[in-house]
Amino acid sequence: MKIKVQNMSCAGCASHVQKVLQKQPGVTGASVNFATQTASIEYDKTLTSVMELRKAVREAGFDLVVAPENEDGDKLSEQAEKQRYRLLKRQTLAALILSAGLIALSMTPLASFPWAGYAEGILATLVLSVCGRFFFIDAYKQARHRRMNMNTLVALSTATAYAFSLFVLLYPQFRTGIHAGLYFETAGVLIAFILTGKLLEEKAKRKTSGSIKKLVGLQSKTATVVRPGGNVAEIDIRDIGVRDIVWVKAGEKIPVDGVVTGGYSFVDESMITGEPVPVEKNRGQHVFAGTVNQYGSFKFRVTKPGNETLLAQIIRLVSEAQNTKAPVQKTVDKITGIFVPAVAAIAALSALLWMLFGGADAGIHAFLAFVTVLIIACPCALGLATPTAIVVGMGKGAGQGILIKDMDSLETLRKVDTVVMDKTGTLTQGIPEVTDMKWLVPETEELRRILSGMEKSSGHPLSKAIAGVIPCAAGLSDSLAVEILPGRGVKTTVGNTDFYAGNFQLFTAAGNSDEVRKWITAKEKEIHTVVLFGTETQIMAVFAVSDEIKPSSRQSIKQLQASGIEVVMATGDSEPAARAVARRTGIKEFHAQALPEDKLRLVKKKQQEGKTVAMVGDGINDSAALAQADVSIAMGRGSDIAIETAGVTIVSGDLQKIAAAIRLSRNTVATIRQNLFWAFIYNLTGIPLAAGALYPFTGFLLNPMIAGAAMALSSVSVVLNSLRFNGSPPPLEGVGGRSRPA
Repeated sequence: MKIKVQNMSCAGCASHVQKVLQKQPGVTGASVNFATQTASIEYDKTLTSVMELRKAVREAGFDLVVAPENEDGDKLSEQAEKQRYRLLKRQTLAALILSAGLIALSMTPLASFPWAGYAEGILATLVLSVCGRFFFIDAYKQARHRRMNMNTLVALSTATAYAFSLFVLLYPQFRTGIHAGLYFETAGVLIAFILTGKLLEEKAKRKTSGSIKKLVGLQSKTATVVRPGGNVAEIDIRDIGVRDIVWVKAGEKIPVDGVVTGGYSFVDESMITGEPVPVEKNRGQHVFAGTVNQYGSFKFRVTKPGNETLLAQIIRLVSEAQNTKAPVQKTVDKITGIFVPAVAAIAALSALLWMLFGGADAGIHAFLAFVTVLIIACPCALGLATPTAIVVGMGKGAGQGILIKDMDSLETLRKVDTVVMDKTGTLTQGIPEVTDMKWLVPETEELRRILSGMEKSSGHPLSKAIAGVIPCAAGLSDSLAVEILPGRGVKTTVGNTDFYAGNFQLFTAAGNSDEVRKWITAKEKEIHTVVLFGTETQIMAVFAVSDEIKPSSRQSIKQLQASGIEVVMATGDSEPAARAVARRTGIKEFHAQALPEDKLRLVKKKQQEGKTVAMVGDGINDSAALAQADVSIAMGRGSDIAIETAGVTIVSGDLQKIAAAIRLSRNTVATIRQNLFWAFIYNLTGIPLAAGALYPFTGFLLNPMIAGAAMALSSVSVVLNSLRFNGSPPPLEGVGGRSRPA
């Protein structure tokens, strides 16, 4: 379950909410993302409930957005976000106006008037109590639970400045003794700067989640359904059922997934596959929710309702992927968990050292050091560094038809130096056609029915092609039970006889004439796959099936090889057919007649050689090798199994997207590193400056207002750096960022 979390202001808050959730009875896993303000929770519904979890989170000072029954949770969450954003805008504007008045009263000739100090006090009180009240409320809630977060630092520093100034204003007799002025403007301007930074940060973060909102925006709300008898009705897509007939006119979005039953058109599928060229659609072809009908009109039979469509799966996948954490983020979370208390201790220590060794102005310097350290050390930039880059990177990938399941896959992709590929559906179109067939025994209706039944029950692309050219009556062909022989073919038993259909490995005991061998050899040289049918001891028929190589395959292989990535083909097809495909695509190493266990051994062997291996397959027959590989990549238009099992899914099936996925990985990880570098450098250099480390040598003390502005800008800069990644990275130039080999 994924649910929105409210009132989180920093990575420390996210870490605390995560710990609270993980401690609840029945919760088996919880991950909280500060950038997306969401929590992913796995729990046993028999041991706890959403309301119980919400109660625990509320007691910790935060909240979960729980929609009442029959209400849209996402819509409710979006409304809450908009309301919070509007409130933040009003508070920021008010703080800026009031702070401008504070600056005018303290830094212009107005400061000489006797009433100026009292006016400053009134304005500062308004800023802190109205515009900045959330900081103090949240700091109090955290204190009740013996915790500290960013708001604690803001509340402590501004309250210290305000209280100090109020004391000096009300007891002027002490003012000369401590050589102190009023710092109302410091407290007010700090609140204004921090609110401005949060507003800019929120605005930028809203952009990072734009990919999900764009995908959600692709979903139609209604559909035109053709009822039995020809009546047409427009209904809500939530009321559409499987096998309903939907009519789509030119220019309309396709509401759900289905198969065309009549009509003809071209459909723009770029929003799902990333491919700009419209795809021709006619009877029997699949259409997907969210795509746009370009020209003609057609009818289609619904195969998946609204919440099960490919688009719905993509939205779920991208959303879940954006909520995962990179290994480096787990380290950052641990750091931020202890960062705030450590900063409070450093601030107190700085103040103490100034009091002991600060000389005549020790008191005022101790006060300034305490306030400035608290302000400049807020860890917002650290908390945003990784998740914002992940959200943007994975969102850009989804826009290109590259679906990445988790951050581990995204991070490992950049290290890939070996790609092992299946042939059918990966290098080839995956839509085979029977080009030639030869019966070696008298062709009978019974044999046709057996063969047709075996191939219809198989589900393999080659089987579908063969079943389409075998004319036979209904009956046995529709109800035959078969045994799948992975990597070889299928087997069935009729009476007391076992029948086989598949590759030559199934018929090693069968005798065959020179004529048959020559026929098989000739077809294989022409890059045809040969399928045999018969018993273990007799070949009864042979079929030549052609699966054309994808136009982009050779260019894609060349691109990967030029970047230093080794490409290996592993196929269950015959050696001559595999050799021909390898020759035409430029692949140097290939393995023919490879069973699933052979592909698994190949991946293991490459890994033992120190390679980082990506396995590219269909997610079913290659499941063992996909599971073993460092990164699993499923090709095709997003079958359910592929999306669920693969670490990466290339929706369009275009091999060039593999190189694009690797570039995406490198860019995202590079952005994370840049963000973390600047966030760490900011804190490492800012805290000593704020404590007054340079004062003994240069007389420099950092103004608290400047520290507040720098803290706010550091968070904004991290988010903007993530948004700077436009999803169009430069060409691959070598493995793991190395230069291209000579």
